[in-house]
Amino acid sequence: MLELLSAEGLRLLDALPPYRSGQDVLRLSSELRRAGHSPALVASVLTQARLRERARDKFGDFATRMLFTQAGLEQATRLPVAALHAGRYAAAGVARVVDLGCGIGGDAMALAALDREVLAVDRDPVTATVAAYNLAPFPAVRVQVGDAEDVLLEDGAGVFLDPARRMPDSSGGRRVGADEWSPSLDFCFATAERHATGIKLAPGFDRGRIPEETEAQWVTVDGETVELTVWSGALARAGITRSAVVLGAGGSAELTAPGDSPDEPVVPLGRYLHEPAGSVIRARLVGRLARDLGAGMLSSGIAYLTGDAPASSPFAASFEVREVFPLDERRIARELRARGIGRLEVKKRGVDIDPATFRKRMALKGDAEATLILTPVAGRRSAVLASRL
Repeated sequence: MLELLSAEGLRLLDALPPYRSGQDVLRLSSELRRAGHSPALVASVLTQARLRERARDKFGDFATRMLFTQAGLEQATRLPVAALHAGRYAAAGVARVVDLGCGIGGDAMALAALDREVLAVDRDPVTATVAAYNLAPFPAVRVQVGDAEDVLLEDGAGVFLDPARRMPDSSGGRRVGADEWSPSLDFCFATAERHATGIKLAPGFDRGRIPEETEAQWVTVDGETVELTVWSGALARAGITRSAVVLGAGGSAELTAPGDSPDEPVVPLGRYLHEPAGSVIRARLVGRLARDLGAGMLSSGIAYLTGDAPASSPFAASFEVREVFPLDERRIARELRARGIGRLEVKKRGVDIDPATFRKRMALKGDAEATLILTPVAGRRSAVLASRL
């Protein structure tokens, strides 16, 4: 990393063509070494080129002017989600934010872009150096190396916490359980009691450990549920303890409630089947969504909804039911081949089946496409043949 941060290293990195393949790397490596660059610098520059290419999914074109570490990129907040976080602090009028465990600086960038004054702290010197580089365009941001639990927090300052969920090892990072996160959950939750705080957690975090008097917000981006954020103090909205956000090409949508929403009754399979977004399921707002869609539960405890009215909602993918078969592989394979279905999306809930393996066993041929939903219907393991709306 030290070689990369030299003037020579940064110029060389910015001059590289886009990262395309392993063959490109071998060719570039040979060319750069022949040009007189040291093996250490070449390796560092090519690693950064690969990380920048991977980072496009999270940071878009901004990635081409940023630096990354492997672990930092894996845990970094996607840019649209970081903007969502920053908007909380701006809306609550929190002018100064301490980003404890700032990583490569993604959230601090979004906060600074909304004119927040930011202190970004990370205990790893290399990571803090990378963050300082990424945050250099923002004069209102200060980066320091330090342990999050040792930072003196001023009255009135907001806090953002993204505890590390990987511990360093020879393979680049070992994922650990919640009780080993750094800073500790006890510290995070104690901080939330004293300051307006946002705590970024894994989406599958144990709901029983979410503190009372906080707002829990799950976020789905382009179909993937990426995080749970717990908001406290001025950052938690009155009357809301559960929130589900969906971000995608169509923009942002949010479903909120004062608490978990009870499920609607089970109803017979109708003309349409709806699959709630992961954030809606995690927030336990499936019942709220069902009422909004005029739908019922397909099966008790399984997050599929059904009804006879079509629906268009950012909170659910909807399918028109074509036919229903018993969950018998040979029968289903015959039915699919008879309909010329060669492109098949397989989804499942409530049955112990691997969709990729199941699809492969169908040995499909044909030009038609469909979705096959494997799930209990009226208490029987079934396959619902449907068309995505």
